[in-house]
Amino acid sequence: MLHFLYGTDREKVRERRDALLGMLGAVQVVRITDAHSLDDLRAVLQGPGMFAEPRAVVLDGTLSASDEAHALVVAALPALATAKEMTIIVEGTLDAETRKSIEKYAETSERFDALKAAEEKTIFALANALQRGDKKGLWIGLMREYAKGAAPEAVHGLLFWGAKQMVLRARDEKTLMRGQLLVSRLAALPHEARRKGEDLSYALERFVLSTM
Repeated sequence: MLHFLYGTDREKVRERRDALLGMLGAVQVVRITDAHSLDDLRAVLQGPGMFAEPRAVVLDGTLSASDEAHALVVAALPALATAKEMTIIVEGTLDAETRKSIEKYAETSERFDALKAAEEKTIFALANALQRGDKKGLWIGLMREYAKGAAPEAVHGLLFWGAKQMVLRARDEKTLMRGQLLVSRLAALPHEARRKGEDLSYALERFVLSTM
């Protein structure tokens, strides 16, 4: 059983790794990193042995450690995919060829990239406008995202995130109730748009104009 986690957001990668390991219960976890020797890597890739205790293996950064380590892991991919024990490959960034080789054998492949500064600014601008009840600011932000070619689904996700943050950080009953209302309306919006045969972008515009 092989899982592949990669990307520049190392915190989210670690969270997902720990979640996968947590599904196994009490098993031995063997971690091999780029600081281990090739002999350590070879020993782990050979399997646990017939009478060994159940275990899970985490290969963290081994593909980028050296050409030799890269070759060992790639050669072991077919065996890792069919093994009963769980192996999790954790990497930052990889070349496309290596990534495709792993994805060919991995049961799951998940990418977690840290947001760029511009993307963070967009998220917080939309979320802050929503939380302030700033209709003009929210409308301008919505139009700016559409002008950049952002998908309505992505914009909806940003607004939904902002509404959830409003609920989680509410300091008074009024803010909490307003946040819960926004979460409820945004959650229902895509379903309502599909039922009416309406484009989600128009549904979002109507939401902005009628909500604040």
